[in-house]
Amino acid sequence: MTRLSKKVKNRVHGWVVFDKPYGMTSTQAVGKIRWLFNAEKAGHGGTLDPLASGLLPIALGEATKTVSHAMDGRKVYRFTAAWGEERNTDDVEGEVTARSDTRPSVQNIESLLSRFTGEIQQTPPAFSAIKVDGERAYDLARAGEAVELAARPVVIEELRLVDVPDADHATFEVVCGKGTYIRSLARDMGRALGCLAHVSMLRRVAVGPFTEDHMISLEKLEELSHKAPGGNAMEGALMPIETVLDGIPALAIDGTSAQRLRQGQSVLLRGANAPIAHEAVLVTSGGSPVGIGTVEQGSLKPKRLFIL
Repeated sequence: MTRLSKKVKNRVHGWVVFDKPYGMTSTQAVGKIRWLFNAEKAGHGGTLDPLASGLLPIALGEATKTVSHAMDGRKVYRFTAAWGEERNTDDVEGEVTARSDTRPSVQNIESLLSRFTGEIQQTPPAFSAIKVDGERAYDLARAGEAVELAARPVVIEELRLVDVPDADHATFEVVCGKGTYIRSLARDMGRALGCLAHVSMLRRVAVGPFTEDHMISLEKLEELSHKAPGGNAMEGALMPIETVLDGIPALAIDGTSAQRLRQGQSVLLRGANAPIAHEAVLVTSGGSPVGIGTVEQGSLKPKRLFIL
């Protein structure tokens, strides 16, 4: 009896700036992209709710070693707050828990924005992935348990009113840091305005260096996959591993030093311009990324090396 051979995975490395469709989970998106590229490894750079659409950075191959840098980057969202109802999930999926007939004026909304800009205290939604005694909060909430999460500081760099299509809705754009929940933001704005609110539309348009202009749809990726089953043509849909490392210093070394680093050895940096200390540097050799290193007392040490 002949055993079926396992399909050989492609050694593909880089970032797919995926335009995640509404209704798909982040885990499903990673699985789909990994399958389309027939990649060995895949991971995402920051969860996007199933009921949200937009930019989900997906790392393939050695790019998975840089995921934390994408997750730490600032995010830009567009969202619509629906006034008059608060829901247990803080979005359209949940059950209505309270109602209000009050509707805010444009002036009231705009005067509120500064209160939610800068470092603020925010309580995450009960239906979130935060762990409580080892369990995900959303699992406890779905089981009917009361979930109480502590408020924590988050940073909102910008918050602006984009549109007021009718009295029941207002659309905003927000630039924020890691850990910010847009559902909590809409809920808290509704409470502050005395009208209650939940998110009826959420779309992410930027994560770190990735922007709306870089996004590629599932339909386009499937089209490329059908045109080139071998996967080579799909590499054009990838952004380089080092894209998310633009925020750290770059350090070019010669081939001999690169080989020492790959063997786990330190490299002594010489010359007047040699850095003295850095927690993280992007190490390159011959124009190609070698990995992420640390510099201590003029010595370069390997931290995360890329096997390309």
